[in-house]
Amino acid sequence: MSARDFLDNLEPHFTKGGKLEKYYALYEMVDTFVYTPADVTRGTTHVRDGNDLKRTMTFVVIATLFCVLMAMYNTGYQANAAMASMGVDKIDGWRNIPMMLFGFNPMNPLSNMVHGSLYFLPIYFITLAIGGIWEVLFATVRGHEINEGFLVSSMLYTLIMPPDMPLWQVALGISFGIVIGKEVFGGTGKNFLNPALTGRAFLYFAYPASITGDTVWVAADGFTAATPLGLAANGGLDAVHAASYTWAQTFFGFEPGCLGETSTFAILIGAAFLLYTRVASYRIIAGVFLGMVATSLLFNGIGSDSNPMFAIPWYWHLTMGGFAFGMVYMATDPVSAAMTNTGRWVYGALVGIMTVLIRVVNPAFPEGIMLAILFSNMFAPTIDYFVIQANIRRRVKRHA
Repeated sequence: MSARDFLDNLEPHFTKGGKLEKYYALYEMVDTFVYTPADVTRGTTHVRDGNDLKRTMTFVVIATLFCVLMAMYNTGYQANAAMASMGVDKIDGWRNIPMMLFGFNPMNPLSNMVHGSLYFLPIYFITLAIGGIWEVLFATVRGHEINEGFLVSSMLYTLIMPPDMPLWQVALGISFGIVIGKEVFGGTGKNFLNPALTGRAFLYFAYPASITGDTVWVAADGFTAATPLGLAANGGLDAVHAASYTWAQTFFGFEPGCLGETSTFAILIGAAFLLYTRVASYRIIAGVFLGMVATSLLFNGIGSDSNPMFAIPWYWHLTMGGFAFGMVYMATDPVSAAMTNTGRWVYGALVGIMTVLIRVVNPAFPEGIMLAILFSNMFAPTIDYFVIQANIRRRVKRHA
């Protein structure tokens, strides 16, 4: 007798008035579990999520598109403007060959885009090639399948590099980030640090002259320009205004800086897309933002006669340096961030508070968002642990 026949013979006993009427719901559950009933749920009552790893990673890459475009345009614009100010109409090296076709006019969008791409693409291709080799090597040795996680890490790592970072240092940094920051812990989904930031941190401490100096921010030989954040660290907003930087300029991204971190406008477009697709947690982003605003207002209220960073308003912290990029793309990493809803608020607030603390109080490092996120990554499991324990205690008290 088949399972279908067995259930058919039992059905009369389960119907209204049958001997087993009280077990009718159980019978119906078994029947619809084994076979697909004619009357199925039409809405999305039982649908949880249609995303997989590939789609999630693809969404993140798409969200960086405007940052990539702005990275190439602004890098080319800064270089062309610097060359124009020095009266230079050619550059040394291989980049001069394609640029002879487009010129070095900072008022020409195509010239800016092409010139910037000649700095962005080599860094990205080196990152993709070297990091991809490590990914394939570890996947082959462990017998794991290769996933799309590295595509996101490679893009984010490229966008936080200075435009003229030596390519051999780029390769060394991504190697450290992938191997030490991820693969030694088991690969994608098992790392507790953000791989891209881990590689960036390694370069910062190993080769500080290449990543913290003034000349690295503008891809033009012989030209020195400080970032607005670097100016603020030394002379406050007066130094920023003296260098003719406006808040709108820093918001839209026409300033020296790392490739993809300059345009808060482009970053916020990516943030809107990540929030719409629910790839990024709004709790983390809001936590980082509120933590930064609260700490900035606190320092503004305290004030200081010797430290000009105390007077920097929160809206300047938002647009200067890599704060917005870190808040949207780095802090929201679902693997290294907190997992619980309450924990995400705490984790985000910790990132925002520590960023401003490092920027204001630490005289040696004017940025802060990178170290703040890495520090918070280490505490994310602890934050989740205490949140879960608190939930357990409340549940026990409720049902005691």
